[in-house]
Amino acid sequence: METFQPVVISGPSGSGKSTLVKKLMSEYKDCFAFSISHTTRKPRDGEINGRGIKKAVEDIMKTGRICILDIDMQGVKNIKKTDIKARFIFVKPPNLTVLEKRLRDRGTETEDSLKKRLDTAKAELEYADQKGSYDHIIVNDDLEIAYEKLKGILIKDIDALQKQQLRAH
Repeated sequence: METFQPVVISGPSGSGKSTLVKKLMSEYKDCFAFSISHTTRKPRDGEINGRGIKKAVEDIMKTGRICILDIDMQGVKNIKKTDIKARFIFVKPPNLTVLEKRLRDRGTETEDSLKKRLDTAKAELEYADQKGSYDHIIVNDDLEIAYEKLKGILIKDIDALQKQQLRAH
């Protein structure tokens, strides 16, 4: 059984990365599996603190699916320190004004938390601009166009995995 490169998707809060991942996993239910996120923050309900990211990725790879990780910039840096050979994709907003509007429209941010998110976004965007930080950068100005770009990056693996799954049945 061929195994496929894990996919690391990162981007500022409000960039649309989680929406893109949900859309991808909905369209290709049998191709992808989502790894519990590994971040530097306190674990959310359902997340296991200290569970090794390498083991989580390997467990998914054993199922014959492509592992997707939706992680923050620090998580990206941590994965790059391992021997996990991932494909790194950064989802960015067209600009900070659009990002701020998206975050405000959620209605979940205080002024203080909004400022922190925007400051974090600036650091993430600066990191994404560094050569070699990501394999692909998708500007999410239009969700459907961004989704087509994401699929375009992953389509060879999706096709190969679907053929492999057909042969197995």
